[in-house]
Amino acid sequence: MTDDTRQHHDMGGLDAETVQPSTHEFEPWEKRIEALVRLLSLRQPPIITIDELRRGIEELPPEVYDGVSYYEKWIAGLTEILVEKDVLSREELDARMADVAARKAAGEPVVEKGVENSGGGA
Repeated sequence: MTDDTRQHHDMGGLDAETVQPSTHEFEPWEKRIEALVRLLSLRQPPIITIDELRRGIEELPPEVYDGVSYYEKWIAGLTEILVEKDVLSREELDARMADVAARKAAGEPVVEKGVENSGGGA
């Protein structure tokens, strides 16, 4: 495989810095994304497969892929696949995000079903 056929995320065999593994406490929003993916992929029939999620992540533009965290990649990939499969519409997502942005701008807590969003993402 030549370098011009590699996707941006495919770094196998390339020179790179050493990865420094680290541990951290998961933020509540990261746990919710993990749970959402499990719920969508483990039901029968699945709404999304792990391979589809991987494809959604791998198809992110390089500037997005390099500029977001691990679970933000999951959110972006999941969003694209759910829109692609007509589970959600782009209009529904845009309306919801506008609502969240307006509440944040007004200094109101971003609350969904009694759970405050306490960090990362909207």
